[in-house]
Amino acid sequence: LHALADHGQPHGVRDLAAADEELSCSQLVLPVTKSTTTHHFRVLRESGVIQQVYRGTAKMNGLRREDLDALFPELLDSVLAAASGQADRLGGS
Repeated sequence: LHALADHGQPHGVRDLAAADEELSCSQLVLPVTKSTTTHHFRVLRESGVIQQVYRGTAKMNGLRREDLDALFPELLDSVLAAASGQADRLGGS
């Protein structure tokens, strides 16, 4: 839960959940500095929320949805719904 609680992380997780494939770091635009974005990805990776692999020179990010749903049924859907609701209230995407 700590990995999903920070301001920028639900936004990135929401983008990964909506994607049909892995996304590179540059495709995930978070409303924070580059160094903070790097920190977010590290926290998400180390907590098991995402997996990162290199494809050539690009670091690709994928949501570990099946693993998360097996361990914590409906948790990810709840977090994503809450993040979407917050974005709607704040007028953002």
